[in-house]
Amino acid sequence: MGCWRRPSTMLACLLLLRPLPSPACPAACRCSSGEVDCSQHAFRKVPQSLPTNTSTLWLGYNFITVLGPRSFPPLPGLLLLSLPHNRLELIHSQALVGLQSLQELDLSNNYLTVLNPETFLPLTSLATLNMGSNRLGELDPGALHALPQLQALLLQDNPWVCSCGILPLWRWLSHNREKVQEKSLLLCRVPEQLNKYPIMAFRNESFRQCQETSLSAKHYIAFLIIGPFSFMASIFFCTFMGSIIVVYHNLCREPHFWRRPGICRRRCGRVTRL
Repeated sequence: MGCWRRPSTMLACLLLLRPLPSPACPAACRCSSGEVDCSQHAFRKVPQSLPTNTSTLWLGYNFITVLGPRSFPPLPGLLLLSLPHNRLELIHSQALVGLQSLQELDLSNNYLTVLNPETFLPLTSLATLNMGSNRLGELDPGALHALPQLQALLLQDNPWVCSCGILPLWRWLSHNREKVQEKSLLLCRVPEQLNKYPIMAFRNESFRQCQETSLSAKHYIAFLIIGPFSFMASIFFCTFMGSIIVVYHNLCREPHFWRRPGICRRRCGRVTRL
């Protein structure tokens, strides 16, 4: 009871009795029992002051455009990461390092157009991946091969380009049908004649015209660089060989150039004595 004898001491006691906020919880977020809700707070990047015991992280409806290298602090216990309805355009190959326990990742309703095949390598425990409603036209299946525990994949409502370039993805989807969710919404956008055609309805015969040895973009760039140099080298070589041939023909027309001086002098002496 001595705590209440003086006003200053009483104030100190009240401060001690007041429940303190989590020291690692971002000011704009709500943290409770391992769940951190940072949605709808106009974040432009992932907050770094997150509790180390975070198991669920809500980051939807913000303005995050890029996930750079190591965008997240070490969160060894994070199981669910939700990033829908941001403006996400790019995910660095090292952005998800340290999230090896993650089981569910929601990247839906963003602006993703391409994914690095190494993006999901750290997520060895991921079971559910949602990339629906983005701007994906193609997807390297190498990004999916890196997920050994994957059980549910959502790719609906993307502007898929149904050309020969989608063949590797179609093969992965065909071999993993049980993992693909919302199959009926996995539709082609381009070309026009295949608009809204279900990708899962393709068969091997649909890709008959696609050669297995099709060249990649790197090969075409190499040809564009090497081609002009080869052309100039061939012109130089032809010009050089042509010059040699012209000189040779000129020498053949004037055979005296090939005669040795001694023979010429002997012949000239005979003519003088005559």
